[in-house]
Amino acid sequence: MQKALAGPEYAIAIVVYLVIMLVVGMVAGKKAKADKDGFLLAGRQLPIIVLVGTLLATWFGGGTVVGGANFVYKMGPWAGIFFFIGAPAGAIVLMSLAPKIRELSKYTVPEILERTYGSKTRLLASICVLLAYTGIVSYNFTGAAYIVNLVTGFDQSYSVIIAAFIMVFLAVTAGMNSVAWTDALSAGLIFFGMGCGLYFAVSSAGGYSSAYAALTPAQSSVTGGLTLTQLAGYSLPLFFLYMGDQNQLQRYGCAKTPAEARKSAQMLFCGMLVVIFMVISYCLCAIKLLPGIPGDTAIMRMAIDYVPYIFGAPILCACVAFLVTTGDSFILSASTNIMIDIVQKYFKPDMTDAQLVKGTRYTIIGVGIFSYVMAVYLPEVLAMQMYSYSIYGAGVTIPLLGAFLWKKVSPAGGMASVITGGAAILLWDMFLKRPYGLNGIVVAVPLAVAALIVFSLMVPGKPQTEEA
Repeated sequence: MQKALAGPEYAIAIVVYLVIMLVVGMVAGKKAKADKDGFLLAGRQLPIIVLVGTLLATWFGGGTVVGGANFVYKMGPWAGIFFFIGAPAGAIVLMSLAPKIRELSKYTVPEILERTYGSKTRLLASICVLLAYTGIVSYNFTGAAYIVNLVTGFDQSYSVIIAAFIMVFLAVTAGMNSVAWTDALSAGLIFFGMGCGLYFAVSSAGGYSSAYAALTPAQSSVTGGLTLTQLAGYSLPLFFLYMGDQNQLQRYGCAKTPAEARKSAQMLFCGMLVVIFMVISYCLCAIKLLPGIPGDTAIMRMAIDYVPYIFGAPILCACVAFLVTTGDSFILSASTNIMIDIVQKYFKPDMTDAQLVKGTRYTIIGVGIFSYVMAVYLPEVLAMQMYSYSIYGAGVTIPLLGAFLWKKVSPAGGMASVITGGAAILLWDMFLKRPYGLNGIVVAVPLAVAALIVFSLMVPGKPQTEEA
């Protein structure tokens, strides 16, 4: 059994907070309407502060507090900025698109793509989304269990079950309504804990200048010892995944008005910058104060060793909660794809709202079980599935942006872009094993863009506007 990093008081805090999340989810669920809009988009009536909170918590998960922290701890703060910058850059792009997304009143990204490119492209995009999102759910199961095991010493195999149950429960209870409110609660917790605790962390390190002086030459360089192209291979996947992330687009659909959707995008951008600054600051202090530790524990170790309990405990709770809120969001999103893009589209087009909500609840449970099996019993499948994130960024985001930004796109161009982006990732990453140390998205995105432009011009066609 893993030796706990923290005392029992931190374990108690985590348990109490998870219970609070369940209670908040149930209370929010009682207020939710049982129709399609109510379950999938919180009735399109989320208060803007809750909307911004759920946007933040959905994006910042294990990839931030574990994976991102590990990158910054190893490569240094400047490289860390490049690592994280993809999401804020994507948020800037979406500021102008958020009102359009809200006005479309669609539930999934493939639905939006069908509007421009037709049903075949929608089906391909649905497959990409499902592959990516079930993988994300799986690693959020294991990621939450890893943090609980690390902090408390509680057996990881049981922690996975508990994490999976909480994520599925929150998604089943009231769909987006319960997910969004617990997301916002977690976002507030990370701002409170990390924001207030930052003074103590930086003071313990002797200030920013003293912490910076402890960096190695590679860590203090702009690229962290990587080439610019290699660094781009880390930031571009986040940029393109963020802009096409169905979770983010669905949440803009939860806004009360297109104007509020735009305002939430602007507030989200500011919130992202604050979270990134805090994460990099904690990791910078950890480099000096905690040399030689596993980088993925940097934020948690700082919270335990150098931040007072009143602020350190919320940080640890938020680290677990961020994984839970990301996981339940992707469970709900993947289940929405199955029901709307596959079941309703191809098997039961006359499905009522009540039937769709009921079916989505059952599908959430099924996705949860499938993701748990992958996480625990089929890690080799999950490892292969990780490539689907880049496939999503190259094969889904590019035609999605084309649909919003270029009037000359055609169904042939959209189909070619999806196929080219996905095939390029598979060829470069899986078969060629990343030549020159470059992530496949560096190659796949230009090819997907070229395919979209070339085939749209060669095979022009009237964009389809069929409603799904």
